[in-house]
Amino acid sequence: MSLTRADPRGEFLAAFYAEPVYRLLRLPGLGVKDMPPVNQTVGQTIGYHLRTGDHDITAYDWQQYLDFADRHVRARR
Repeated sequence: MSLTRADPRGEFLAAFYAEPVYRLLRLPGLGVKDMPPVNQTVGQTIGYHLRTGDHDITAYDWQQYLDFADRHVRARR
């Protein structure tokens, strides 16, 4: 039995409540008020995604991370 527990709601709320700090810096934050459905990535300067499946890092997760990084790296060019 694994003792690892995921807390998707807590992770979303952490991103949500960080948004006022980003606004002070004049940056967009998460950009949504409600937790998105599973398999729907959201976010602007802060990103959040939750997918179906086991607690692991998958090719889908990596694609979301790389897409997020591409949006920010390209924005600086």
